[in-house]
Amino acid sequence: MARHNQENRHSDAGPPRIAMGRIGGTHGVKGWLKLQSWTSPAANILDFAHLQVETRQGAEQLRIDQSRWRGDSLLVHFEGYDEPELARGLTGLEVLVAVSALAELEAGEYYWHQLQGLRVVNLAGECFGRVDHLLETGANDVLVVAPDAGSIDRRRRLIPFVADRVVRRVDLETGVIAVDWGIDFLD
Repeated sequence: MARHNQENRHSDAGPPRIAMGRIGGTHGVKGWLKLQSWTSPAANILDFAHLQVETRQGAEQLRIDQSRWRGDSLLVHFEGYDEPELARGLTGLEVLVAVSALAELEAGEYYWHQLQGLRVVNLAGECFGRVDHLLETGANDVLVVAPDAGSIDRRRRLIPFVADRVVRRVDLETGVIAVDWGIDFLD
C-alpha cells in the first residue's frame, strides 16, 4: 500500500491536491529549509517537480532546486528563496501536489487518501463506520475506523490492513471496504 496520509484538497484554483509534507524551520544563511516528508520513503517527495503551498496571497508554485540529507532531516532549497528572511515566510506551510501527479499503482494497491472516508463493513454485513485515517505500525498499516450514523455501535476500531486475510475487498466505486473482522474483536 502506498502511503500519503493526508486528505485530498479541492480548490477552485485547480485540480484536487494532496498534502505531502510540511515545511519546517530555516537552516543556514542561504534560504535552506527543513522539509518534513509524509511520503514513504521520505525521499519520494523529491520526485515531484512541482510543489504548491497555500499562502495568504493564494496558491504558490515551488520548485526544489537543491536538496540534501543532514542526519534524518531533509533539507531543501526552493528556487528564488535565497535569503533566510524570505524562506522563513514558508515555514509551517503544507506542501501539496496534484493528485494526478501521483504514480499509477498496481492492482490491489491504494494511496491512503483513497481509503479515507470509505465505509467499513464486515462479512456479516455489519457496518463499523468510516475510515478516519491510517496508522503505520511497521508490520502493517492500520485502518482507524470511526463510527458514523450507520454504524452497528459507537466503538472506534483499529483494523489491520492485511490484504486477503483481514481486508477482503476494497471497492473505490461503491466506497466500501469489506473486512473479515468480528464485531467483538478487540482492537
